[in-house]
This record gives sequence, structure tokens and C-alpha cells, in this order.
Amino acid sequence: MDADKRDADSEALDAYSQVVSRVAAGILPSVAALAVRTDRGAGAGSAVAFAADGLLLTSAHVVAGARSGTASFADGSQSRFDVVGADPLSDLAVLRTRTGGHVPPAPLGDADLLRIGQLVVAVGNPMGLAGSVTAGVVSGLGRSIPARDGRRVRPIDDVIQTDAALNPGNSGGALATSNGTVVGVNTAVAGYGLGLAVPINATTRQIIDELVSAGRVRRAWLGVASVPVPLPPPLATRLGQRHGLRVVEVVPGSPAGVAGIFLDDVIVSAGGRPTQDVQTLLKLMLGPAIGTRLPLTLYRRQAMVDVVTIPAELS
Repeated sequence: MDADKRDADSEALDAYSQVVSRVAAGILPSVAALAVRTDRGAGAGSAVAFAADGLLLTSAHVVAGARSGTASFADGSQSRFDVVGADPLSDLAVLRTRTGGHVPPAPLGDADLLRIGQLVVAVGNPMGLAGSVTAGVVSGLGRSIPARDGRRVRPIDDVIQTDAALNPGNSGGALATSNGTVVGVNTAVAGYGLGLAVPINATTRQIIDELVSAGRVRRAWLGVASVPVPLPPPLATRLGQRHGLRVVEVVPGSPAGVAGIFLDDVIVSAGGRPTQDVQTLLKLMLGPAIGTRLPLTLYRRQAMVDVVTIPAELS
């Protein structure tokens, strides 16, 4: 290896290290190590401060069954916290420290802007090792993992896959980009060299806002089951989308049934948005949709039909 190549490699390593070090220095003061105790025993995880009034964001499964716990911060301080609200179906929870906003909040970014191969930094407390930092790249986007709330199972959509090392205790910690914004909440280890994080985007920000304001997430319900199907080529060309959602079940008396949606209808848009997969429709089924008009465009017997539904609250 000649001197020029050694110098180039050294400069590249230095640049990489400088980015990771800068992000770590900015995020570490905002990340807490959590200790919780429930009827099932003691547990641990991570959380990240995201507001100046002592609010922390973590994974719902970290605080499942707990109402309070202890948060320890990088500056050596500790604080009791209370669980403001948790949403198992997005695996997100909001906590509030009893000492208020004594740590700086981390800025939240937008995971929808991520690209495959982009550098990310994970900050958390794996295996009880507080303030641990790992780095890697975004190795996959748009993944789904199942989440359970009682008897209901629903996918967490658009999950970020990264090769940044994640271990037990990382859950609830921050996944940040090179500019120091938090774009994900580390939620699971899927296998060796594979980590997952719930994205911070418009949908999850809405969930976080509901947890802060109401302590729970209200969800809407249409009363249909559907599966993706290819659209006829002429229609696909005209609409600029390849798939729609074929209705395979309509619950009698449900908002969908009342609106006049029938079996074998193909939903091509909801609220003006193309519906190419089930997740697109599910993303609309949050609190603000309850009791409000949601127009749907259907493809029925080679004709386009517009209906208006009024989603009800999912009990």
C-alpha cells in the first residue's frame, strides 16, 4: 500500500469517525437508561428526551405493565418517571420525568427521507452498558414487524432496518442520522447483524401527539378486509398506480357497509391517496379520522364509483 493510499484511507476513516463522534456527543445527553419493575419482574431499556418539559420517547414493550420507573442520564443524574401513555400497536410510549426538563431534548427528524446505505448511529444502553454508541447504515426500508395488543395483531409499517449493532437494552434508544436528528426508536433485534427501529415520520408523530395529549391512541375502523390486487392495465395507466385493494369482507352495519361498499369492490383511493397496499389504508385509521368524512374511490364492474365513509372508533 503506497503512502497516498494510506493517507486517503486515514482521511476517510477520520471523516467517518468525526461524524459518528459528533452525533454521539449531541445525542448522548438526551438518552436515558431505564429501569422498570412490573409484576413479572425487573426490566431495562432506553429512552430519548424529545421535549423540553421532561418528556421521553421509548418502546412500548420496554414499559409494558409498568406505571413508573427510573431514568438515568449521561450526566449522572437520575429521575423517577411516569408512563404518560403507551401504544403497543406502534411499539411507542411516552414518559414524563418528575424532575422536568433537566436534559436537552434531541431533535426529531423525518425517516421518510432516509435512503438505503445512509449512515445511522444508534445510541442506547445495551446489556446494561449505559451510553453505548454503534454505527452502521440503513440496510432496508419499508419492513413490517407484527405487534400485538391483547388479541389484536397489526403490523408496524415502514420499519427501518439497520446493521448498526443492537442488543437487549437498546430498545427505546435513538437511531440518528449524520446531522444529529433522531429518525427512529430502536425496537427489536431481528437476528445477528440486523436491527430494527420504528420510524419517526408524520404517522408516528401523530401517535406521539395523541399519547402526550390523551395518554392513548384512538384508532378508527371501517369494517372491511381487503387484499392487494393488480389493476387492469388501462386503468393502471390512467391512474398511475398498479394495484388496488379488493374487498373480501364487509362487516354488516359497519361504516363500510353503511356507505355501500360491497364484496369484490376494488378500493383505488382513500382520502385522495392511492391505496396500493393495506398499510396505506391503515395509516389513515388514526384518531382524527373518527367521525369525519373519508371519501373512497372504488372500481366496480368496470366503472369508477365514489362513496363517502365515516369511520367509527375501534373499541
